[in-house]
Amino acid sequence: MECCEVGVENKPGQPPKGEGYDLAIVGSGSAAFATAIAASRLGASVAMVEQGLIGGTCVNVGCVPSKALLAAAEARHVALGQRFPGISTRAGGVDMAALIAGKESLVETLRHEKYEDLAELYGFTIVYGHGRFTAEGSLVVGSDQVDADRYVIATGAVPWAPPIPGLAEAGYLTSTTAMELDHVPDSVIVIGGNAVGLEQSQLLSRLGAKVTVVEALPRIAPFEEPEVSAALSTIFGDEGISVNASATVTRVIREGGSVIVEIETPQGAKALHAEAVLVATGRRPNTGDLGLDEVGVRVGPRGEVIVDGELRTTNPLIFAAGDVTGHPQFVYVAGMHGGIVAENALSGAHRRVDYRTLPRVTFTSPQIASVGMTDEDAARSGIDCECRVLSLASVPRAIVNRDTRGVAKVVAERSTGRVLGIHLLAEGAADAILAGVYALEAKFTVEQLAATWTPYLTMAEAIKLTAQSFFGDVAALSCCAV
Repeated sequence: MECCEVGVENKPGQPPKGEGYDLAIVGSGSAAFATAIAASRLGASVAMVEQGLIGGTCVNVGCVPSKALLAAAEARHVALGQRFPGISTRAGGVDMAALIAGKESLVETLRHEKYEDLAELYGFTIVYGHGRFTAEGSLVVGSDQVDADRYVIATGAVPWAPPIPGLAEAGYLTSTTAMELDHVPDSVIVIGGNAVGLEQSQLLSRLGAKVTVVEALPRIAPFEEPEVSAALSTIFGDEGISVNASATVTRVIREGGSVIVEIETPQGAKALHAEAVLVATGRRPNTGDLGLDEVGVRVGPRGEVIVDGELRTTNPLIFAAGDVTGHPQFVYVAGMHGGIVAENALSGAHRRVDYRTLPRVTFTSPQIASVGMTDEDAARSGIDCECRVLSLASVPRAIVNRDTRGVAKVVAERSTGRVLGIHLLAEGAADAILAGVYALEAKFTVEQLAATWTPYLTMAEAIKLTAQSFFGDVAALSCCAV
C-alpha cells in the first residue's frame, strides 16, 4: 500500500487511476466513518458505499434526533412540575411539527459537519447505491464495480418487529417513524421495555400522550439490576406511564382510528386500546441482499455477520464493524470497531475488542448507567460477591436538586473486595458512570473506591458513598465526611 504522490490528479484518499482502493466500506454510519478516518490516517485510499443518507443511524434516526427530542420533552416536563419553592413555570401544548422541524434542522447540520464535510476533508470516495458482493469476489454498486484489497461491512442495524398476528395489518410506529410524527398521539402502547422502548415511552408521555408499556420479561429494563428496574417502574408510575410486565402480545387489531393490543399476563388476558402502537423490540443487523453467501461470509441466526476477535469475517479479505456484527449496539462500540478494523485490515495489527469495562446508558430521566457485572452476572460466573444499594436520598447532589429518585449499586468480589460492577439510576448518571469505568479499568477495590477523591455535590459522589456503605452507615456521616 502506497500513498499517492504529490502532484498527481487524484485527491487524497483516492486510488491511482486504473487501480483499486486499499479499502472499500459498505455503509456510511459511525463504524464506517471511524474505519475510513483511521484508514486515511494510515495513508490508505478509501471508497464508501451508501444507498441512503450519509451518516447512518446515529446522526439521522438514532442518538442525535432521539436525544434532542428527549431534551425537549424534559424541558416541558420540568416546566409543568416545578419542584423548587418560589419558582413558577408553566407549559402549553406541543407544536409537534415545529419540534420535528427543529430536530431535522439539527440533524441536517450535524450530517453536513460530521459526515459529508469530513468525507471531503479526508478525500473518501462516496459511491451512492446498493452495494452487493458477487461470486467473483467483487463489490458492485448498480452498474459500477468497486475493487479493493480489503472490504469492511458496516451496514448497521434496522428496527425489528416480532411476528405478532395482525401487527403488520394494523400498522405501527418504530423508533424511527415515531420521531417523524406531525402530532402527539392521544395514547400510545409501546411494545418493548428495554432502552429504546423506555426512552420513547417517557418522551411521548412528557409530550402529552397517555403511554402504556408492554414487556414480555418480568420487569422493564430487564438486563439492569432489579433495584434499578423497580425504582424506574415507580418513577414511570408517578409520571402516569402504565407498565405491563410478564406480558405477551397475542394479537393486534385496527378498529377505525384506534388500535387494540391483546396481551396475556399472569393475571389473565387484557385488551389495551390506544391511538397508536410503537414497536421497540430491538434492532437486527442489516445484512439483507448483500451477497454475503457469494463471498463466503457467514451470518448468524439474527442476520449478524460472524466475526472473530479481530473483527474478521469468515472471508479473510472482508471485515465487519458496528451493529451489523451483533455486538453491543452503541455508537462508541462502532467507533472503537472502526479503528480496530482499519489497523487489522491494512497493517495486520491483530488488535482485539475488549468489552470488560464497556459502559451502557439508557437516557430516561433519571438516566440508567452501568458498567461491569450485575449481581446476577457474578453469580452466573461462579463469583461469590457482595453488594450495596444506596438510595439517592443519601446523596447530597440529589438532595439539593430536590430530586432523590433513583439508586446506586456497587457489586464486589467478597474475598478481595475488587469492584465488579457499578450501576446508577440518577440524573447525570450518564456522565458519572465514567468514574465507574475508570475504577474498573484500574481494578479498584471497594476500599480504594471509598477513599478516592470525589468532588462534593456531584452525582459521581453516589458511587463513593455506595462504596463507603460497605464499611458503615453513610447516614451517620456529615455532609463531606470521609
